[in-house]
Amino acid sequence: MISMSTRKEAERSSAEYDAKRELRTGLSEQNHAVDRALDETREKIRRTVDEARREIPRNTQAINDYQEHTLQASREIADSYLESQKEIIQSFHSTWVPYIENMYDAFWNNWSSPRRAAEIYARTVSNVADNVMATSRIANNTMFANIGAYKAFVQREKDDVKEFSRIAANTARTFENNSREFADKRAA
Repeated sequence: MISMSTRKEAERSSAEYDAKRELRTGLSEQNHAVDRALDETREKIRRTVDEARREIPRNTQAINDYQEHTLQASREIADSYLESQKEIIQSFHSTWVPYIENMYDAFWNNWSSPRRAAEIYARTVSNVADNVMATSRIANNTMFANIGAYKAFVQREKDDVKEFSRIAANTARTFENNSREFADKRAA
């Protein structure tokens, strides 16, 4: 009777040992599979970042092209506007100025000369052209400010993700330690 009880206990102990060994093997395989999946993910992320990094010169060129195009277009707009205003002023001068100046000289002693009006108009036109160029500079500065803000945002997100990852790892370690302590107390 003692030998049968001892044999049953040995079989039960052997079965428990085998079950625990299979469980450990399964957990070990799961850990390896998770590690492998995480390593593959890390490698995919590295490749994606490398791919994005290779795109930087193209993106930089696109931004440079945009700026160059904007500046060129602004210059052409200003030149076109100035040229049309120059033609208007020349037309005004050649047609009406001599007649009106003669009239004003006779009556007003040249204090409100059309030539003076043309000079004021020319300065106004110059001011408009300067404003077009200033607007282009402001647009470019705004774009670069947004790029700077986006860069700061990405850095902050990177720091936040690191912190969240640290918190998750600490939580997992705490869970692991508590589980181990619970299992040790249960075994004892």
